Amino acid sequence: MAACLLSAALSLAPIAPAAAYVAFISNEKGNTVSVIDTDSWTVTKTIKVGQRPRGISFTRDGKFVMVAVGDDDTIQVIDAKKQEIVDTLPSGPDPELFAQDAAGKTLYVANENDNTVTVIDLEKRIRIGDVQVGVEPEGMMLSPDGKILICTSETTNMAHFIDTATRQIVANVLVDARPRYAEFKTDASELWVSAEIGGTVSIIDPAKREVTGKIKFAIPGLRSEAIQPVGIALTKDGKTGFVALGPANRVAVVDGTTHEVKKYLLVGQRVWHMEFTPDEKYLLVTNGVSNDVSVIDVAAQKVIKTIQVGELPWGITIAQP
Repeated sequence: MAACLLSAALSLAPIAPAAAYVAFISNEKGNTVSVIDTDSWTVTKTIKVGQRPRGISFTRDGKFVMVAVGDDDTIQVIDAKKQEIVDTLPSGPDPELFAQDAAGKTLYVANENDNTVTVIDLEKRIRIGDVQVGVEPEGMMLSPDGKILICTSETTNMAHFIDTATRQIVANVLVDARPRYAEFKTDASELWVSAEIGGTVSIIDPAKREVTGKIKFAIPGLRSEAIQPVGIALTKDGKTGFVALGPANRVAVVDGTTHEVKKYLLVGQRVWHMEFTPDEKYLLVTNGVSNDVSVIDVAAQKVIKTIQVGELPWGITIAQP
């Protein structure tokens, strides 16, 4: 009852708009994408997409939104203004997460079911290559200089370092069980990799390509196996990290320098992924089981709003309309 009252209170509480941004949320079980207007903090449209949408991102020019529909083995392209599907991109079986280069010309897609990364030319919208990686690839992240692509393999328990020029693996870094996501600091000094079953976030030195430390989590009253790190968001200055802890229904706030957990924020049920508004005032977090999105005030480090979306929200992308 208390949780329900808290959710209702957060939903009704007035908060300042986040400039004029729009967020697209992939709803994995609902086979839809919810569109949120951050001026009103409301869902303004629900777009029907393919089967099992997960990874989602705006193109670099902001004109389109790409969403990986895993059970259809493709990536659908949504016109951001018309808010309707206008094209598809080729991928391998069961695409999940993807990363694009800074120029918006090349897309790298993790295909969970055939242990490959597909390389797509976004201008020609054709598949131009594949990279063999470990078993069940998921997390995808490009280094700030675009020279190294990180792919995490859930079953192999590795972060693969891929040279984007040669499309060859140049290093494999062993992390804890089931790595789900990877995030670089803006200055490329650190790479954070979450391990869902291992219950940790590994801190990797990208130059040495070795683990230099691990962030561990402990929440009073919760068993350790219920704490499952997945999504990660780091502020541009690298001073603060936010880590989604899955069925723990918490987002951990981590000191980006000392790697100490400073606090835990109670969000919705089965928190997955997150993204900052471009001005970094707010962090929006998807909650899979409660079918909602939590809005976190970044400066205050507290949850200030809950927005109902579709069934099993998973991925999120935000840009200026």
